[in-house]
Amino acid sequence: PVLEGDSVTLNSDLTEISDGDEIQWRFGDEKALIAEVNKKADRFNVYDDVPDGRFRDRLKLDKRTGSLTVTNITTELDKCYEQHKSFHSRSYRRPYIFCFTIYTRPPVPVIRSNSSQCSSSSSSCSLLCSAVNVSRVSLSWFRGNSLLSSISVSDLSFSLSLPLEVEYQDNNTYSCVINNPVSNQTQHLNITQLCQACADSAHCCGSTEAVIRLVLSAVVGVATVIVLLYDIRSRRAEQDQAQIHT
Repeated sequence: PVLEGDSVTLNSDLTEISDGDEIQWRFGDEKALIAEVNKKADRFNVYDDVPDGRFRDRLKLDKRTGSLTVTNITTELDKCYEQHKSFHSRSYRRPYIFCFTIYTRPPVPVIRSNSSQCSSSSSSCSLLCSAVNVSRVSLSWFRGNSLLSSISVSDLSFSLSLPLEVEYQDNNTYSCVINNPVSNQTQHLNITQLCQACADSAHCCGSTEAVIRLVLSAVVGVATVIVLLYDIRSRRAEQDQAQIHT
């Protein structure tokens, strides 16, 4: 496995080329010649214009060992390479074949709330981790270092999504990880930001309702006191009037 943009060195397994040694490097099913070494003829050549110029400015040949380095690897170079050797007074041996798979660096996954609205009756929060236009990767949820769930995609480009349910008051550490054999990206879950807001909203609504009830109770209490005072004053006025009449 090789990460796109990296360099790969195809080793000749020689510490130093002798006068009679010859090496050819070929690429792909068509076995296009991309580099050759012939020390006796003093020929150390790279052919980076074939095929299709995809190797242009990407080949470096070690004149001491005959090893070939391919720089700035891209997916269009994801094929097998052959090394053909011949030594002084000996014919070509069976070629060595180098094959590698090129992976792109995956994007950082995105975590979002999967709940359409806050629900005071629910004690859990629904989350969704996703990544778009990815291939040859796995998407996973972790609680601490423990794997909770995972989903994979092969060579085709897909959008991946993986759900997770957590309690509002959960204090564990959760993370969503997307990875391939050579690279990974991690997004940590902020429960307070994505889930606690829903719980806070319900809590806020409950507090508001309590305040309203308190205010109404106070109003009713004041009104009751006023009515009682009015009734007392009215009774006293009636008694005064009765005494005067008497």
